[in-house]
Amino acid sequence: MCLGVLLVALVTGGHAVAAQPAPTATRRPSVVSAGTATMDHARFTAVLRQYVVRGFVDYDGFARSPDFARYLDELDRTRPETLTEDDQLAYWINVYNAYTIQLIVQHQESASIRNIGRTLGLLRLKGPWSVPIVRAGGRRLSLDEVQHTVLGQQFEEPRVHFALSCGAMGCPPLRSDAYTGAALLEQLEDQARHFMRDYPAQNRVEARSIWLSPVLLRARRDFGVTRADFLQAIAPYVPEADQKRLLELRGPLHESTFDWTLNSQAQAKRLRRW
Repeated sequence: MCLGVLLVALVTGGHAVAAQPAPTATRRPSVVSAGTATMDHARFTAVLRQYVVRGFVDYDGFARSPDFARYLDELDRTRPETLTEDDQLAYWINVYNAYTIQLIVQHQESASIRNIGRTLGLLRLKGPWSVPIVRAGGRRLSLDEVQHTVLGQQFEEPRVHFALSCGAMGCPPLRSDAYTGAALLEQLEDQARHFMRDYPAQNRVEARSIWLSPVLLRARRDFGVTRADFLQAIAPYVPEADQKRLLELRGPLHESTFDWTLNSQAQAKRLRRW
């Protein structure tokens, strides 16, 4: 299940790439038609490095940044079908993350992305994820459509779930560098390890039970058909001391509590996570 479905179901972080072993996950064939061009995301990386620290976002900084506005224009002018497959995947991940930032900036939200689109305290339809805010490749899309129609249907890469930052503390953290076709595999591996190992409140293997983020459990069939397939796929990313127990423990997989607090620097300081 894609993240957009997770967000609806639940309603009803950045770091540099370190030297890593060869990627452990194998991508299944995608159905996207690929070209030969690449895209330079340097402008987005520069802004991310300025306004994202340890996954926490300075949304006011993005609102003031002319380079962020220019990058959004670049996303609209680019024709993703001309890009290589890895560059297309990197492009659409960046589209999702950049327009999540833009959605929060546009509505000047400071507490939770779920507050956007509420009427009398209730979410309208699917909430902010159904708003056609995205302008990418000459198309007008919602964040849900980027998830379902593009990433969910055209690419077979489960590690995307570690890369999409939905503006909440409970989602994988926003990186301080943009995804690129050239570094994509290393970035996805790095992001997966970071999310699985550095967030014990969401992902932990205890003596008799396993607790996992709703981001993973709601998307488990993207990693494999069976429970065993799913656990085999995520095992390389948990701490080595927990890998054997993860694969051997029986019983239900428990869903940890999802934190909808905005992933802003201001909220991180308020909660003393900074």
